[in-house]
Amino acid sequence: MAGRERVVRMSVELPLWRALAGYRVLTMVYAVLLFVFQQDKFERPAVAVGFLAVMVVWTLATLPKVSNAARCTRGFLIADLTLALTGILLTPLADAQAQTQDGPTLPSIWTAGSVLAFAIKGGWRWAGFASSLVAVANIIERGEPSRDTFHNVLLVWVASIAIGYVVEVARASERTLARALEIEAATRERERLARDIHDSVLQVLAMVQRRGTALGGEAAELGRMAGEQEVALRSLVAGGLLPTPRSVADGTAAKASAGPASDAAPGDARTALAGRLPEDPDEPCDVRTLLASFVSSRVTLSEPGAPVLLPAHAAAEVAAAAGAALDNVRRHAGADAQAWILVEDWPDEVIVTVRDDGPGIPEGRLAQAEGEGRMGVALSIRGRLRDLGGSAELVTVPGQGTEVELRIPRGKAER
Repeated sequence: MAGRERVVRMSVELPLWRALAGYRVLTMVYAVLLFVFQQDKFERPAVAVGFLAVMVVWTLATLPKVSNAARCTRGFLIADLTLALTGILLTPLADAQAQTQDGPTLPSIWTAGSVLAFAIKGGWRWAGFASSLVAVANIIERGEPSRDTFHNVLLVWVASIAIGYVVEVARASERTLARALEIEAATRERERLARDIHDSVLQVLAMVQRRGTALGGEAAELGRMAGEQEVALRSLVAGGLLPTPRSVADGTAAKASAGPASDAAPGDARTALAGRLPEDPDEPCDVRTLLASFVSSRVTLSEPGAPVLLPAHAAAEVAAAAGAALDNVRRHAGADAQAWILVEDWPDEVIVTVRDDGPGIPEGRLAQAEGEGRMGVALSIRGRLRDLGGSAELVTVPGQGTEVELRIPRGKAER
């Protein structure tokens, strides 16, 4: 966790550290040139030359220290600020008139680089501490500070604290973003696993429960246990609490009363399509070939004359979503319901529509099903299309069937 946080911080602060390194070099050159053009005003130029030589060597030697937060240690910050304060306090010794004139100090604006390093490293509190020491040193150096001195001191103090506060806000935002990305990734993985469970385990348990109830005897007990596990697993997939024994019993009874309306083996689309998919998930795959595996006496496929190509992983998800829609037709529209699959190939997207002539879905039934842990539409259909950057629209009219429209943008599906 600490390593990840350090990387996140460096990603936010790296431009600031680069700017600080450039600032230190430029202000170092400025301080040296300022002395060169005004050296005749110094009573003791040797003091100024000695300090500036140390400052130049220190600045160039410590450039790696201001490359990132990890290298900028507290020891370096203290030594750097000490050097800046020393230069300020040595100014009257090199220039006796410095206390009576509002001229620059020996380090000049290079001192602000030390304060900014505190701000970037530790935030506004560290910046306030360093800028306060610089302010005290400037007041001592002037003896009787003027309005310009107070103005410059206040400017450095306010600017450094503001920069430190911005850095702290940026760090907090970056941590929040990283946490949000982790939650999103975990949610997507959970939804993917839930889809796999829905397309395989839950349907197998439902089939065992129905067959066991129909056969009776010991098979009925096995079916009852399978029904209990199905209800419990659906509740777990939905993210709720495990159901109470009464709700398990009610769910099992409801399944038993439903009868063997759909005794066909569950349609695990991924298993059925495994042999038709290329090994490379990014290799183009004809969606028509995958959807053709669903064609039967009750399922009709209407397709373009040319191949409808999508990356293999996207084509598999689209076919699995269509298979989930057909599973819903078999379970809820009855064994005699007819279904039609329409494939449309457009330059910017592929549209797959699954329509049936069943009784339709009553209003509010989908929300109720999600509350019960039946996530076929939410996960197996809409979840798959959302992961591909597409959408799944469900249109149903009671007594007139249901239509599921799957839209897959080509660019997003390829990514």
